[in-house]
Amino acid sequence: MNGPPVEVAAKPRARERVVVHVDSLAARWIGALALFSAAGWLVVVLARHHHNPAWQYADRLGWSLAILGAVAFIARGIFLGRPVTVTHAATAAFFVVAGLGAHVLSFDLLGNLLIAGSGLLLMWPTSSRPRREDLSRIWSLIHATSDDPLAPFAMQTGKCYHFTADGSAALAYRTRMGFAVVGGDPVGDEGKFPELVADFAATCHARGWRIAVVGCAERRLELWNDPAVIGRSLRAIPFGRDVVVDVSSFDMVGREFRNLRQAVQRTHNCGITTEIVAEQELDAELLAELTDVVRASPSGAHTDRGFYMNLDGVLEGRFPGIQLIIAWDASGRAQGFHRYATAGGGSDITLDVPWRRGGAPNGIDERLSVDMITAAKDAGAQRVSLSFAAFPEIFEDKDRGRARRVFYRLIHVLDPLIALESLYRYVRKFHAMDERRYALISMTQLIPLVFVLLTLEFMPRRRHL
Repeated sequence: MNGPPVEVAAKPRARERVVVHVDSLAARWIGALALFSAAGWLVVVLARHHHNPAWQYADRLGWSLAILGAVAFIARGIFLGRPVTVTHAATAAFFVVAGLGAHVLSFDLLGNLLIAGSGLLLMWPTSSRPRREDLSRIWSLIHATSDDPLAPFAMQTGKCYHFTADGSAALAYRTRMGFAVVGGDPVGDEGKFPELVADFAATCHARGWRIAVVGCAERRLELWNDPAVIGRSLRAIPFGRDVVVDVSSFDMVGREFRNLRQAVQRTHNCGITTEIVAEQELDAELLAELTDVVRASPSGAHTDRGFYMNLDGVLEGRFPGIQLIIAWDASGRAQGFHRYATAGGGSDITLDVPWRRGGAPNGIDERLSVDMITAAKDAGAQRVSLSFAAFPEIFEDKDRGRARRVFYRLIHVLDPLIALESLYRYVRKFHAMDERRYALISMTQLIPLVFVLLTLEFMPRRRHL
């Protein structure tokens, strides 16, 4: 495959320029020695007080703890390989000066906290920034990627991209709190994936980022299972399955499809009709009608959520290859619509987010999915992905043990944000469970990583309609 023209990466802004690289054995020894020295001085202060209780040691103890805290933060950053940028150095210096000023003004506790915090800020993790100009490059790779339902979601606005040197493959990721979280599998030239992952791991090592992957397909696990390449061992945890309909063989014949047939028939009885349009070709009148549907939807009109398996920018026409299938009632009013993204030159069609008015007739979602499958077959597509079934084994199990009962209740805590069991009961009507998806995480950083993963997925972002 011929990749798109390779562009020179944007030069970092002056304040992001790295002034100190700490990824060396010597830096680690220096950090360890400094931490040992600071801890040793604290021990000396405490021992002196033990042998001479009348010695006024409060100020010395406060200074010792502040310096120990700063050195501990710096040593931790060194062992994580985090570089020091101009911004880091300037901010840390400001905190040191402010801490000394607080001591002069007799605000000793505040001064100690500022000085200790300077070490944290000096080794604060760097982050990556998405670039608008990368959208056309990533779209060309998605267009060339088949049999990957999550490929279109690489376009999401907040994601950054790591390309191979020739631009023929890329992966999408986002950084937070020193973690680089990869969403889905790489896209583009499959033969370049091992090279891409190895180069990405080297970049993360140089920036002090720890790697996590969410939405990795079972057949791609081997890309991430070599600790020598990744830098640490990642544990694969299954969390659900793709729901992919083979359009060439799909029909609704048989007892197993009875509920689906009944739902679709109800919409026909209500006079519902459907229409497919390209999101980038909406006229003003239709845009206003669909905007009203979004605003009237129980899903919430004002915020976007999600990172791993959905897009943003509904109705904005920002992304190529987006198709909308609309449900019209007998009076000509839109009652709902589904948003689908395409990949593989149109061979793969993936449901993004369904929208419907509160109180819309039952069965509209099933009708829209079935009609899109039919249209995809007529257009020569091979697969239609209908969302994702998270933890299907938990929901299918009618005789749950204690551990599964606890996990089942925890899943329902998220119902105000995403009703996973309701989604499962919808997609199981199509009997199209497909490949497993995995989260690849380091168990030694589980607590901060869980926080990062949950905030990436559920932190609300303002939607502009």
